[in-house]
Amino acid sequence: MNIADPTNDLLCDEFDVIVAELPLQNATVLELGCGKAEKTRRIATYGKVASIVAMEVDEIQHDKNLQVTDLPNVTFCQGAAEAIHADDLSFDIVMMFKSLHHVPTDKMDRTFSEIHRVLKPGGLAWISEPVYAGAFNEVLRLFHDEKDAREAAFAATQRAVADGRFQLVHQRFFSVVSHYRDFDQFEEQVIRVTHMDHRLSPELNETVRQKFEAHLTSSGAHFHNPLRVDILRRP
Repeated sequence: MNIADPTNDLLCDEFDVIVAELPLQNATVLELGCGKAEKTRRIATYGKVASIVAMEVDEIQHDKNLQVTDLPNVTFCQGAAEAIHADDLSFDIVMMFKSLHHVPTDKMDRTFSEIHRVLKPGGLAWISEPVYAGAFNEVLRLFHDEKDAREAAFAATQRAVADGRFQLVHQRFFSVVSHYRDFDQFEEQVIRVTHMDHRLSPELNETVRQKFEAHLTSSGAHFHNPLRVDILRRP
């Protein structure tokens, strides 16, 4: 297993990779760390999955998710990935979109044990994680350096395969596009997210602004963010 692929030059939408790789037809899906439920919505409205349980640990965001009324095949619940509120052998697919590295390091192994518990035999886990590289990462690490957390998440994934809880189906490396119209939008969506406690001094905030605005064009700032997906199977 590799934590990154520096030779990767594929740019695509992660959803297209999901559709190509996962058997979504009539699948029962668990999404851990659903955030604003953007991926949840795309999967739910794809028209093939049977149901989705979308779990979010942040109470503020979860309360917002409960206001969603147009996704009848989605159930939102509040909880952490290391303590999944679901019966054994409940799901065909478990998905984590850039959320494993947000799990406390000492609870990552427990998270994989929980995923193993709730997956049906032969079920698949989709673990996508940002690669520590790229222009966006250079801005982010000024106030929130995730290098250690991302490495810990990869190490936990390796252990889950090495000890037999999961089999590695394969890895996918590609980049996804993120777009911000201006620094105000970046500040709202990245710096002021409710699940983090970013408190930037005025000086640091200005440094981040300058670094970000170096990427601004007439149509906003566009970033190509490298991503790794580890697709695992419960034996």
